[in-house]
Amino acid sequence: MAEARSQGDKSDELTALSGADAVRRLETDLDSGLSGREVRRRRRRYGANRMPAARPRGTWGIFVDQWRSLVVGLLAVAALAAAVFGQWIEAVAIAGALLINTQIGFVTELRATRSMEALRRMGRTKARVRRDGREQSIVADALVPGDVVLLGEGDIVPADIRLVETSNLACDESALTGESEPVAKDEAPLDEAESPLARRFNMAFRGTAVTSGQATGVVAAIGAHTQVGRIAELTYSAEAEATPLERRLDRLGQRLVWVVVAVALAVSVSGILAGRDLLLMIETGIALAVAAVPEGLPIVATIALARGMWRMARRNAVVKRLSSVETLGSATVILADKTGTLTENRMTLRAFGLPSGQVARGESGQWTGGGDGLQERADAELRRALRVAALCNNATMTEDEDRHHGDPMELALLAAAAETGQERAALLEAEPEVREESFSRETSMMATVHDADGGYRVAVKGAPEAVLDACTRVAEGDDAAPFDDDARRAWDARAGEMASQGLRVLALAEKTAKDPDAPVYEGLTLLGLAGLHDPPRPAVEDAVEACRQAGIRVVMVTGDQAATAASIARQTGLVREREPHVLTGDTSDDEADAALKADVFARISPETKLHLVEIHQKAGGVVAMTGDGVNDAPALKKADIGIAMGGRGTEVAREAGDIVLKDDAFETIVAAIEQGRAIFANIRRFIVFLLSGNLGEVLAVALTSLMGMPLPLLPLQILFINLLLDVFPALALGIGPGARDTMRRPPRDPKEPILTGSLWAAIGGYGAMIALSVLAVFAAAHLWLNMETAQAVSVSFLAFGFARLGHVFNMRSPGSPLLSNEVTRNPAVWGAILLCGLLLAAAVYVPGLSAILDTRDPGLAGWLLVAAGSLAPLLLGQLALEATRILRRAGKS
Repeated sequence: MAEARSQGDKSDELTALSGADAVRRLETDLDSGLSGREVRRRRRRYGANRMPAARPRGTWGIFVDQWRSLVVGLLAVAALAAAVFGQWIEAVAIAGALLINTQIGFVTELRATRSMEALRRMGRTKARVRRDGREQSIVADALVPGDVVLLGEGDIVPADIRLVETSNLACDESALTGESEPVAKDEAPLDEAESPLARRFNMAFRGTAVTSGQATGVVAAIGAHTQVGRIAELTYSAEAEATPLERRLDRLGQRLVWVVVAVALAVSVSGILAGRDLLLMIETGIALAVAAVPEGLPIVATIALARGMWRMARRNAVVKRLSSVETLGSATVILADKTGTLTENRMTLRAFGLPSGQVARGESGQWTGGGDGLQERADAELRRALRVAALCNNATMTEDEDRHHGDPMELALLAAAAETGQERAALLEAEPEVREESFSRETSMMATVHDADGGYRVAVKGAPEAVLDACTRVAEGDDAAPFDDDARRAWDARAGEMASQGLRVLALAEKTAKDPDAPVYEGLTLLGLAGLHDPPRPAVEDAVEACRQAGIRVVMVTGDQAATAASIARQTGLVREREPHVLTGDTSDDEADAALKADVFARISPETKLHLVEIHQKAGGVVAMTGDGVNDAPALKKADIGIAMGGRGTEVAREAGDIVLKDDAFETIVAAIEQGRAIFANIRRFIVFLLSGNLGEVLAVALTSLMGMPLPLLPLQILFINLLLDVFPALALGIGPGARDTMRRPPRDPKEPILTGSLWAAIGGYGAMIALSVLAVFAAAHLWLNMETAQAVSVSFLAFGFARLGHVFNMRSPGSPLLSNEVTRNPAVWGAILLCGLLLAAAVYVPGLSAILDTRDPGLAGWLLVAAGSLAPLLLGQLALEATRILRRAGKS
């Protein structure tokens, strides 16, 4: 079959064929593409367009990893020691605790891993294809050999493609060939089929980026048969990413292990020297080591990150890199694009500056104005200008508005032209397009050349200053008048006036030529200025104010005119001055101070965006940068948080970004920052909860052991509390919604450790309160109520368990209200407390479990002691939080 020749090395032969022969060899049709039936047949034959990838982390691998931690080793040693000394109940109980611990870790990590894999699938590359005679957007995985693919600036090439039609196409092939400059492409056949990759100018290779121009081509190879698929170094992988936060948590846990092992050894040795039972002291030492190490930290951190990322995804922010979640909370500056981010990216043509005067378009589509007695002339000029707007256009309109394709600005021009009876399809039928000069940032213009009346019509649109400079005449009725410097300045002023009204301004021009290859940007006749309105997003003003309260600067960066940028900045509340200072053009190092103070940048190039990121970073800022184009990729990568537009953004930008906004909305960025702050605060919250509770256990057991007193907690009771009662409240804190004042706090210093000095002090204070409370209850039960040791130990065990549950409420922010805060508003916290309360009751009243834990019914007096002992840390903690809040207020005043 001919199709078989399109895979593997046979795809190289297509480079020596003409475009038409290549299409025939692949048995396809350039105009209609493959049929749905043929696509299904070829997919069965060739499979999916996927690269060889590392297998996702399997269920069995996750399960095995649970048995590789130091904590599991300590538990295993404890079980073995109990068995050696003939304590079979303890041995079985510790083994059961070991299984429960690994099962909890397995289930939570499995869910988090699957969540992260699902998030990755949300960012799959798309491809524009022609199938069944119409254009459609599909997932790149669904491509088959012979598919007709349409490429445009900013696309990631989805397969190896033989180019058949090109217009100023250039591709960045640096990752494939090492060529640093974009490579110009065309459709001409090569002299040799086996040319080096760098010289295959009629091929676009998978994974490379289209930096400029457009093309139509046919898929020659997919998946592992592409050039990238044959190069092992470029094979895609799906290796798990360890974030800086996870690495810091792991280091914290490792350090605590050795500290606690030393404490456990000291307690065990001192107990043995004091004449305590050898087995009891060995088990106590191991249990203390297990109790004090927060081995659930990595699991809970992973769950917190995964849950937070899903919340972001529901708010239209897809996080590609875990590390960006923790960086979000530190953002101090957002460099935000105007179009589509601060505005709706919903363009409508509202005004036209014509040679005969200004005309305005109402909501009903009617044009008014043009000057007294000049309406007929204005109508003719408007139709002429809109004809050029429809011809010089790459957008596609259909009857179904949801299936429109193209830039919103071009769609608005097409809609306005259609209202005057000038459909683009009919215009192209009368004047076929023979050439296109794609828009480039160097010229700031676009041109199309059409076969018309024995000659060629050149239709041009672009930035006013660029088009005005290329014009030598201005339309005057059916004729044209000279366009001198005075006229150019007058038209430039008209463009500025339109821009000051918040309109995006484009200039339209045309000329006739005898040669289709003649220069297109010379000797043009100016037709008019189109003013397009893109309203600010309704929620932007509130989002900007939220950033201001959160200590985050919002800086507008746009390629639009200064007057337009200033108008939108005022409307969105980004600036409050009536005449804000707008920096335009490139920014040098000498202007760094001015750049740091400016809130609005206009006519800015991608290179300047990169420079702005560097300026703010050198000044100590943590920069979030938005971008949508090919040339934005360096700035997105350089920024601390690269935010790519998922709606209008190019594939190149989406690949470079850390976060992809599905709705391109500024308020989504603010919501993501808020969620990032909440995630980090939650992680700190459950770390403090775990460490302070574990410290309370260590202090209580170590003090009584060193003093020769009975232990207030038995080894199995310690394991029961830490391996069951700690996990659920910690998880609940890790997935909480965050404090209401999250966005009223300044950004966190990215160099700040997870646990600051004040948090270590809180851990020590809370741990001491819990330990003293348990020891007081134990002493009262033993000495005051004259309980036997086993019953007194049961009282202290219950007091400690319920104290840990009440301690959850001490994890609220010091400035939050007592009754309505981020902890009390978290349903998961109440569910965890209810579950753990039932487990504590079962530990006493379920016969088999009470025998294993050696617990007794404490009686009414004992329960009263339990209530007093468990409430004391909660009440003292709340008093400490209120005192902190009062001191902070006094400090501010």
